[in-house]
Amino acid sequence: MEKAFVAQRVAKKLFVTEAAVDGALAEASELMSEMLKARKDVNASMVFADEAAVKMVEAIKALSEARTAMVGVHNELNEAKLRLGIRTKLGVENKSFLRDEADQTVLRDVG
Repeated sequence: MEKAFVAQRVAKKLFVTEAAVDGALAEASELMSEMLKARKDVNASMVFADEAAVKMVEAIKALSEARTAMVGVHNELNEAKLRLGIRTKLGVENKSFLRDEADQTVLRDVG
């Protein structure tokens, strides 16, 4: 199989994985925000569910570290691509497989 096609297949999975990590980080951050709002809305003290908030912060930190690791993976794979002699940009301009999901509008209840 031609190297460029193999590299493109890997690049597509890389982009999907990067988007998934970013999405998980965004969702976890929104969850933390909702947890803080909920505590305030039910008039609970700061110590209420504090351990859950601590665990949530740990999860967000872990997702942030995963994101940093994915940036490293991206850089390493880019170097590997160059070592293989592949000079084209693989799917960077056309990430339609990611945009399809991002273009969807999500409505949420407010208030």
